Amino acid sequence: MARAPFITFEGVEGAGKTTLARSLADWLQRQGTSVLLTREPGGSDLGKQLRPMILNQPLDAYTELFLLLADRRQHTLQRILPALEQGIWVLCDRYADSTLVYQGYGRGLDLDLLRYLNTLATNALCPDLTVLIDLPVEIALTRANDPNRFEAEAAEFHERIRAGYLREAANAPDRYVILSGTETPETLLANLQAVIQQRFLNLQQENPVAGRITE
Repeated sequence: MARAPFITFEGVEGAGKTTLARSLADWLQRQGTSVLLTREPGGSDLGKQLRPMILNQPLDAYTELFLLLADRRQHTLQRILPALEQGIWVLCDRYADSTLVYQGYGRGLDLDLLRYLNTLATNALCPDLTVLIDLPVEIALTRANDPNRFEAEAAEFHERIRAGYLREAANAPDRYVILSGTETPETLLANLQAVIQQRFLNLQQENPVAGRITE
């Protein structure tokens, strides 16, 4: 059995990643595709314990980074790779690109170091598709509904995040697809469905067992 697709969702706070990931999971399940819907931080058993600390405790940039990498390593080994190897599509709300952008472009940590550490944490696993929902910061922050210390950062921080995502997308155009967060959720889903059908639709026929697995 060929490895199933690994799709990640990225964007600034409030962009609509979680909603779109859930909607895509529901649609794929209706097509007869088995799906693991997961997230970072918090996708592993360890990550469930780390997530409140990462989102709510005051941390310096490197402590924040190391906690995120620990979660990612465990998440990749415990959940993502086993699912992919079983032919289960994995949809992940944030992954390695979030660390590159938030801790690199946002916090100012060395990008080359972050790329190296991400490679170690993920066993060099790279998403087959990264969905970037781009949205102006002034709109995104009015939509954010999960208060945490990242959302509380100054607007300049979030502008750096948005610019970082767009730069990374420009550097990897074959992997990234950019969708406008100003569209309705229905339009966003329809646009993403078209991408999925073009890139991956034939693969789902290889996995006849339907179902959805969530964290």
